Amino acid sequence: MQKNGLLNIGFGNFVVSNRVIAIVNPTSSPMRRLREDARQAGRLIDATQGRKTRSIIVSDSNHIILSAIQAETIGQRYCQEEEENE
Repeated sequence: MQKNGLLNIGFGNFVVSNRVIAIVNPTSSPMRRLREDARQAGRLIDATQGRKTRSIIVSDSNHIILSAIQAETIGQRYCQEEEENE
């Protein structure tokens, strides 16, 4: 049985780690379109606490989660979480 671990995405916000599909940088045009499309469809979750968006997390439910933590940092946390669940 796989444990559902929580992934810290900053400022007291967490996502279920096994629901994460991708962690990407928000600077490219396709990522900006992805964010805007999710906003219009009601699938955007803003977890930046009013700070600059530094990463975008895509979930398996097609929700887009914005975080103020760098994508590299969240990726490292994700890897640590996966190692702890093994």
